[in-house]
Amino acid sequence: MAKDDQAAVETEGGGGNKKLFIIIGAAVAVAVILGAVVFMFMGKSDKKEKGKDEAKVEAKAEGHGGEASGKEGAVSNMYPLEPFIVNIYDGQELRYLKVKIEMEMVGAGVKTEVDARLAPIRDSILVLLSSKTLQDIQDVQGKNQLKEEIMGAINKNLPPGKIAKVYFTDFVVQ
Repeated sequence: MAKDDQAAVETEGGGGNKKLFIIIGAAVAVAVILGAVVFMFMGKSDKKEKGKDEAKVEAKAEGHGGEASGKEGAVSNMYPLEPFIVNIYDGQELRYLKVKIEMEMVGAGVKTEVDARLAPIRDSILVLLSSKTLQDIQDVQGKNQLKEEIMGAINKNLPPGKIAKVYFTDFVVQ
């Protein structure tokens, strides 16, 4: 009989532990679900605020913003291009030219236009760069001339006035 009483006590104690684990598990699950819901609502409010900020930027680009910004109310932002690596001739041997270019865009919606015409823009720049010699790009005047020619190549693929300036962020001849 003592063995039966001891077994009964162990099963009752074990059942209490099981109930405790179930209650703790349920509480943790509820906490995780509530945390996920709060996180989702916080993310949506950030997106709404971001949308409001984008609307302000577009309003400024159209000249409706109260604050002055850049050139004649237009918003400018940078668009980095992937690096260009081309062969150039220096009079004696072939060399490599590596150039990283960033374009300063003016106005809203220009990024989508550039994205749509990226292949022709890159092609024009590659053809232009590969036609240069080391003597053409060696000094500051040659680099500035190259910037102007790159602007011309870009403007052949985009409406004029969409790109304000071209910047070299990396320029290596090897």
